[in-house]
Amino acid sequence: MLEDEPDLEVVSEVGNVAEAVHVTAEEHPEIVIADINTLGLPPDEAEELLLRASPLSRVVFLSAHEDSGIRSLRAGGSPCAVDGTSAQELVKMVRNAYRQLRPEEWETCEALPLPPRRRGLTAREQEVLKLLAEGSTVRSAAHTLGLSVKTVDAHKFNLMRKLGVHNKAELVMWAIRKQVVKIPANF
Repeated sequence: MLEDEPDLEVVSEVGNVAEAVHVTAEEHPEIVIADINTLGLPPDEAEELLLRASPLSRVVFLSAHEDSGIRSLRAGGSPCAVDGTSAQELVKMVRNAYRQLRPEEWETCEALPLPPRRRGLTAREQEVLKLLAEGSTVRSAAHTLGLSVKTVDAHKFNLMRKLGVHNKAELVMWAIRKQVVKIPANF
């Protein structure tokens, strides 16, 4: 849903708090959207871990319940989208959290356009692309990178979407054309 917005880009998806902290420290995303239940920690602790990994990031929490401990967050802390929050409301929460990163640049939340989406590949996407193009499976790439299969699969999906390819073969051909990987001389 967020990928459909012209000014938003999903750089990674993770399945647990350890992956969330690792990816946040590595990617330094502007916004971290975190499901409270998946993280398995009280929201204030989860927020502290994520912000320790990337102090300039902002966190938007997701929860299936109105009273999920979100009230324990510090004053002015992270917003929480609860079950029943519409897609438009969630997108607005993400944009507002982005604007809080640079409040001096924004007069109001609706008045100014957001910066354009970055189209380049992240460092992690480049690593995944190289491994997949060299013949690794998603599972072996996940093992090599110390990530979950789900995370590497999400990177593969993002790569295919960004590069406009529809399968692994096209992904490999793109990597060869762009010299991400070399074709062996005896090929």
